[in-house]
Amino acid sequence: MTDIFTRAKRSAVMAKIKSRGNKATEVRLARILREYGVKGWRRNYPLQGRPDFAFASARVAIFVDGCFWHSCPKHGHRPASNQNYWTPKLARNQRRDRRVSRQLRASGWRVLRVWEHQLAAPATVAMRIQRCLEQPRLRGSSPR
Repeated sequence: MTDIFTRAKRSAVMAKIKSRGNKATEVRLARILREYGVKGWRRNYPLQGRPDFAFASARVAIFVDGCFWHSCPKHGHRPASNQNYWTPKLARNQRRDRRVSRQLRASGWRVLRVWEHQLAAPATVAMRIQRCLEQPRLRGSSPR
């Protein structure tokens, strides 16, 4: 299907859409954390890369990655239309994810990425997070 807008107009329209994150997946993970008694997390923690959840005292940052937006190898797909836009866009998202994870690790944070589809197995997700929290803190790192 051909776009009804010019490239410039489409760009202007898309620029007006405010990014608010994928709240549904974040809410699902928050429910899982509460249900399994995982404590000490905060949302909207002021940290580079804006993790969805942060455990400041343990220096653990958690990102809940949507299967489409972050190109999940199991469920991600590339739209058939407008591939000239979507292919580079999704590749940029992946590069940004790797860069942010690298920067956080260099700052002494552990980074955990949870795929959207993994939330269907809440016990597994909670156990994975709990295991990460129980690991000793990285050398040379202390809470802010």
